[in-house]
Amino acid sequence: MATLTRPQHGKVIAGVCAGLAERFGMSAGVVRLLFVLSCLLPGPQFVIYLALWVIMPKR
Repeated sequence: MATLTRPQHGKVIAGVCAGLAERFGMSAGVVRLLFVLSCLLPGPQFVIYLALWVIMPKR
């Protein structure tokens, strides 16, 4: 199983969704779509994204 890191290539904004996709064996496009759809619901999704951006190391 891969570690949770942000890739240098294949990232759109910060690489958080691409890193999560690699870690869980999913497509980066699917993870990005799920994130965008989740932002339509109330909750701290954007804050969690920013926290992961800071916490996740670059590869």
